Amino acid sequence: MEAMNKHAGGCHCGKGRYEVTTDPAGAIACNCSHCAKHGLWLTFVKPEQFKLLTPETELAEYRFNKRAIEHLFCPSCGVESFARGSGKDGPMYAVNVRCLDGVDVSALSPKPFDGKRL
Repeated sequence: MEAMNKHAGGCHCGKGRYEVTTDPAGAIACNCSHCAKHGLWLTFVKPEQFKLLTPETELAEYRFNKRAIEHLFCPSCGVESFARGSGKDGPMYAVNVRCLDGVDVSALSPKPFDGKRL
């Protein structure tokens, strides 16, 4: 199990980059239509734990259903490496642990989350 550490991350082509302090071992695997089709494994952090290194104007946004979550992705390679929204404790970022540099996702066991029925 990892600990809360600073990780660099981003999309496939490298245009969308960020730094985040998180523990990838706490990831969830949501079964909602969006996460399931994208294969997202997510960890959630407060805004002060996330630093976007790419100008936000370089990213594209997708919203669906209640339109509450900003799914930000690279328009060049199409990878969604993080999203932004609000949780019960206020603003948060959902970080795709598959997009964190140097994290061995085969060593992770994300907790199933039933987003399909929300």
